[in-house]
Amino acid sequence: MKKSLSILSAALLAAASVIPCASGAADDQVYGMMKIPYADFYAAELNNSVAVDAVSSATANKWNMTDTGSVQEDGTWKNGGLCAGTYNDGAGKILGVIYPVSISQADLDSLTDKYDFTALDTAPAAYKPVTVEGGKASFGKLVDTNGEEALGGEVKVSTRSNYGDYQISVSEIPQNADIYGVIVKTSEGTSYGMRALENIWRNGAISWGAGVKQKESHGNVLSSEHYKSSQGQTITEVTFITLGGYSTVSGQNVYLPLKVADSLSVEDGKAGSGSVKFDNSVFPADYAQTGTVADGFTVSGNTVSYTNAKPGRYTLTVSDSNGKYSDISGNFMLTSSDIPVKYADGKLVAADGFTADDAANFLKNISSVKVGENTYNTGRRGVTVIDPETGEIKMDAKSGETNVFDGSGKYSLSVTATGYTEPYNFEIDTNPVTTTTTTGRSTTTTTKAKSTSKTTTKTTTKSDSPKTGDTSAAMPIMALAAAGACAIAFSKRRK
Repeated sequence: MKKSLSILSAALLAAASVIPCASGAADDQVYGMMKIPYADFYAAELNNSVAVDAVSSATANKWNMTDTGSVQEDGTWKNGGLCAGTYNDGAGKILGVIYPVSISQADLDSLTDKYDFTALDTAPAAYKPVTVEGGKASFGKLVDTNGEEALGGEVKVSTRSNYGDYQISVSEIPQNADIYGVIVKTSEGTSYGMRALENIWRNGAISWGAGVKQKESHGNVLSSEHYKSSQGQTITEVTFITLGGYSTVSGQNVYLPLKVADSLSVEDGKAGSGSVKFDNSVFPADYAQTGTVADGFTVSGNTVSYTNAKPGRYTLTVSDSNGKYSDISGNFMLTSSDIPVKYADGKLVAADGFTADDAANFLKNISSVKVGENTYNTGRRGVTVIDPETGEIKMDAKSGETNVFDGSGKYSLSVTATGYTEPYNFEIDTNPVTTTTTTGRSTTTTTKAKSTSKTTTKTTTKSDSPKTGDTSAAMPIMALAAAGACAIAFSKRRK
């Protein structure tokens, strides 16, 4: 294994100066740092006829997170920014990396564009050799003076990613070092250069577009020309480039299934029992379709059928049983106008005629809660106003540093849940109630917490709605009523 690169990284950057010379360089060679465009950086590294583009980002700040990692006073490594070691145009486009080079003084002097060359006092562990012809620089294959580091672990692939058509995860990556580039090689003999932000993320996550997915989740347009040929190929190794040189995980056999669409279009439907259609025209003739949704759902042809399905969002996933093509998924909604909850004793519980499962389904699907004039979304970065497990109203809930409930004691709430076409509206009053009782010469004052509610949304089940509640409780009442009527009639006949 290669020694830690952290001290080397810090030393290289600290040694940089503005004087274009280096002591001890043999044959008039000088070492320094250059701003190398991605296309030039990867040109000698890849077997790929399509050049690597710069990266354009609509994300506000991530492209400018270029600080490099360093060793702290306690000896620990502090990671650099998400785009460590890169340079940009100041307007959201990442142009390439700032990497060590070796060049003769004569060639450096003859360069028309010196790539912001900054000299190093000592020879780096890894560098790009530069040759010059006609005043133009060419960057050779990286020279790794320590030899390539062999990484263990494995590579896994997913075709369902927010960031591209393919996403791979590498279980072992270089430690205590910033990653300047990644090369993915395939058994077909093609190799692909990866760039910061669009392709390279932390913790060994690497993604790219291959021409099917057009934008990633932040709205950035994916540049896919360099990567289109990766579809249907098999990854054999992944190489990371750091200031210490190459680090490679090899011996892999990871197939990249052909991708025919980014998602499926599926109709929405009504909760309960029924069916919805989906567009299966995107599948090639040799795509052996196998569809799955959840328990109680079946897929045949272009139809999803279901029984006793509760309201909510569902995902249909269609797979190729032959393994040639990637899975394709599509979301759809099953809805109901029923409200299966009511407010009681500080929490939401099952409404009359509905089961605990019905109430639990509503709770887990809550998407927002409006308290007074303020709406609070749920989710990973949202606010928990109502506990999705217990239904408890969280009177101590905060949005940032602000209390959701202002202490007035009286609140109007409106709860919106995915799959339910109407919100549940109710009022609560938590002000204490004081009562005075006089008995003879003794007067007793008692103060109790007040918890009242006023519901403004009906919770009854419509006869034409999907059956999502339990109405069996109404049967004994009907039977008693009928029995009472018979008893009265019989009594009249006896008179």
